[in-house]
Amino acid sequence: MSRVSRMEHAIEAPAGCTGARAHRGEAVGVLEVMVNSWQKVCALGAIPQLGARVVKSMHGNIAVFRTADDEVFALLDKCPHKGGPLSQGIVHGRKVTCPLHSWNIQLDDGNAVAPDAGCAQRFEARVENGVVLLKIQSPESKQR
Repeated sequence: MSRVSRMEHAIEAPAGCTGARAHRGEAVGVLEVMVNSWQKVCALGAIPQLGARVVKSMHGNIAVFRTADDEVFALLDKCPHKGGPLSQGIVHGRKVTCPLHSWNIQLDDGNAVAPDAGCAQRFEARVENGVVLLKIQSPESKQR
């Protein structure tokens, strides 16, 4: 594994994680984060269009999705229905379909599409200069 270190965080990425041959939902790294700050996750190209990658964090696995329009979204990698791995689902538009029971989850807010009800935890994500950034908030800052 290669190791990229910064003062505020580190990412351990599997060798070759930036290649387009990676499998759906493959892990791109482990974040050792300072909460409430933006963390580098991977290059945008490491996430295939209409695909996802998993980032391991103190909150559990986070699925980082890329749409056909190169938008990125991040949700806890757990369907609100039965806990299925959303990172292994099918991305279409701004939604992902859970691979277990075909629930559709909106990527922008984590809500299940009616008639289903439930919500996957959402994390802020953005792209800057071709790099995907993720913001992990502490539980205290979410309550404010």
